Amino acid sequence: MSKASTIQVEKVNEHIVSWLKTYANNAKVNGFVVGISGGVDSAVTSTLCAQTGLQTLCVEMPIHQSQNQVNRGKEHIEQLMKRFPNVSCAEANLTPVYDNFKAEMPVSDSEAKYNLSLANTRARLRMTTLYYFAGIHGLLVAGTGNKVEDFGVGFYTKYGDGGVDLSPIADLMKSDVYALGKFLEIPQSIQSAAPTDGLFGDNRTDEDQLGASYDELEWAMLEDEKGSIVNDFSDRKKEVFEIYKRLNFVNQHKMQPIPVCEIPKSYK
Repeated sequence: MSKASTIQVEKVNEHIVSWLKTYANNAKVNGFVVGISGGVDSAVTSTLCAQTGLQTLCVEMPIHQSQNQVNRGKEHIEQLMKRFPNVSCAEANLTPVYDNFKAEMPVSDSEAKYNLSLANTRARLRMTTLYYFAGIHGLLVAGTGNKVEDFGVGFYTKYGDGGVDLSPIADLMKSDVYALGKFLEIPQSIQSAAPTDGLFGDNRTDEDQLGASYDELEWAMLEDEKGSIVNDFSDRKKEVFEIYKRLNFVNQHKMQPIPVCEIPKSYK
């Protein structure tokens, strides 16, 4: 079910960098701020931003973070700062903030809902932090979501990592992001690491949470775009397609505009 990327990496790279630079100049801002997680999406996004020549601030925001994730993030930032003089870094240790928040909140009767709410809280604390840095430095918050996450299965937190000013890689499949990451020579430790959102304070991967790999979900997304239905498949393909369709349905509230109750003109 895996699909090798077919993008022209050099042309895609140039296109995104030009798009970023034009958008920032039109918005009359100084550059970009990117949250660095130690994963491929944030590494690629920050490298694209760095290539604009505009100020690029890489922010680490650990919350009881796995040391492996922290180390990968630091390795990437150090490499990027050596390559681009316009790149700077900051660290905001959000662990005490998160712990204080958690201590003030009631515990849910549902452990699953409780843990998910806390995971989303981590993402929202990070969003708030990025916008603080953006505000004091005159920057735009660059999103790090790819196409499968943002428009396929909705694998992000509403008003968390989904709260951004612009999305440079949201039209790229995960395989495309990896291809671009290889072209951009991001650290090998990041290229080979299993994708994880790191929001639960354990070692669970994205695949553990989703029930399918990104290769499988990418396949399912392309099949769905072609108009395929569940009964077109059997065995694992059928299972994956059902996972994709279920996640795509339940997460539409993230992908669609906020519903507005329109008042009839006769009532005004």
